Amino acid sequence: MPLRLTQIALPIEQPEEELAAEITRRLGIAAGDLQRWRILRKSLDARSRDSLKFVYTVMAEPRDEEARRDRWQRLPGVERFEPTTFQDMPVGSEPLPNRPVVVGSGPGGLLAAYYLAQRGYRPLVIERGDAVKERVPAIRSFDEGGAFDSENNYLFGEGGAGTFSDGKLTCRMSGPDVDWVMEQLIVCGGKTSIRYENRPHLGSNRLPLIVRNLRRQIEAWGGEYRFRCCLEGLEFVNGQLTAVQTSSGRIATNIAVLAIGHSARDTYAMLHGLGVPMQAKAFQLGLRIEQPQEQVNRHKYGRESYLQQLGAADYTLVARGQRDVFTFCMCAGGHIIPSISEPEMFCTNGMSNSRRDTPFANSGLMVTLEPSEFGSDHPLAGVEIQRKWEAAAYQLGRGTYHSPIQRADDFVRGSSPKAGDSLRCSYARGVIPASLDAVLPPVVATAIRKGLPLMDRQWRGDFLRNAILVGPEMRGSSPLRIARDQASRQTPGFQGLFPVGEGAGYAGGIISAAVDGLRSAMAIVGRFAPLG
Repeated sequence: MPLRLTQIALPIEQPEEELAAEITRRLGIAAGDLQRWRILRKSLDARSRDSLKFVYTVMAEPRDEEARRDRWQRLPGVERFEPTTFQDMPVGSEPLPNRPVVVGSGPGGLLAAYYLAQRGYRPLVIERGDAVKERVPAIRSFDEGGAFDSENNYLFGEGGAGTFSDGKLTCRMSGPDVDWVMEQLIVCGGKTSIRYENRPHLGSNRLPLIVRNLRRQIEAWGGEYRFRCCLEGLEFVNGQLTAVQTSSGRIATNIAVLAIGHSARDTYAMLHGLGVPMQAKAFQLGLRIEQPQEQVNRHKYGRESYLQQLGAADYTLVARGQRDVFTFCMCAGGHIIPSISEPEMFCTNGMSNSRRDTPFANSGLMVTLEPSEFGSDHPLAGVEIQRKWEAAAYQLGRGTYHSPIQRADDFVRGSSPKAGDSLRCSYARGVIPASLDAVLPPVVATAIRKGLPLMDRQWRGDFLRNAILVGPEMRGSSPLRIARDQASRQTPGFQGLFPVGEGAGYAGGIISAAVDGLRSAMAIVGRFAPLG
């Protein structure tokens, strides 16, 4: 009888193999009576810096002794465990005249294509950017001062923005479909510990390999990729999709999984022009804060020895007020990167490699802007707000894609940067001191100005010391949502159109976007027969 045991705490110095002894002690059985066990969840308890602990939830299967069952289930933190398993969708019978098209190869599109290919539907994936092999050197060239490519950058290209978004796999969802996505990532090169880590992280250096391996498996199952192929239009007859128009020509299809990502602004405009129903939604925007990683480690761990065992420390903070400010996508031992999808605009994001070994720690400082504050009821009003402040940031950077930068304490005081101020930052292309009020809506700047001292107080004065701010960060989430029927997962009045992921307004990270794509792929499988 499998059991779930919770709140098993071990000092971080103790190896995980000693969990078996703790399980048998709690159950009151001999070591030989524990048939098997595995970790279900692992998190760090850092409330006492003098005694850091890992806290585990485990599955344990003792020998099935009838007499002990009731006693085990009466023990605190012990309960019967009935794991759920992923169930494939039974295939439908309706014939498909053409292969389904997946628009975009970010997490939502990638896992939708993977499942469709696995089940025999031979999807065609169109991606406006390049394959990873060409994408990586192009990004490196831009960081070194090269020209901006609007189709091949940190946001567009194989794997989408997720390929260079740090690789955080944190997700509030749980269940067999989340487990299925995690397993596919492991099969294609991810570390096995992402199954149970509280804040699993792949790293931006590992993601290109995983994305490539997913593509190779999709192709091995009969799928196809077309790179530098941008969606430009959709054709419908009596409300049914019949073809997609692309920069590489017309493609006949009755199904398009629309996984365009949250930065395909030209695609949003095209869809709106066709009358595809969409509405503005709240989105997050703000700045990015950066401190020395050593400072964060010292605050979080206390002891130098913990760093060798735990690696670079991260944090999560919220400043409650009339308008909350919260940290987002904290990148321990990471870099600040440009999150740009259009020329003559500037926006930031963060990433970390798997080792998290740079001297810098950075995080978004985000504020939520509601549609009622957009100044217009147009569905694309949030996009125009993003463009306005990104254009202002580009001008502050003197048309060079340098990042505006300001000391955090100067921003809080409302002081202008000092003449000749030399500020160190992980952003590779270069920085220019500037007042960051110029890159944010006033309500957002005010909220951050009030929220930062509250965060500093939570850290006993150690959060703003040595901290710098860059910005803006405008891509915290999609500023709109494309309408979707809950049952069919298609857009009402546009049969065959399956909007998924962050770009459609239904996800907020790599895993939630991937699961959203998977669920739409399952809906397609449940209705249509595989291609012959």
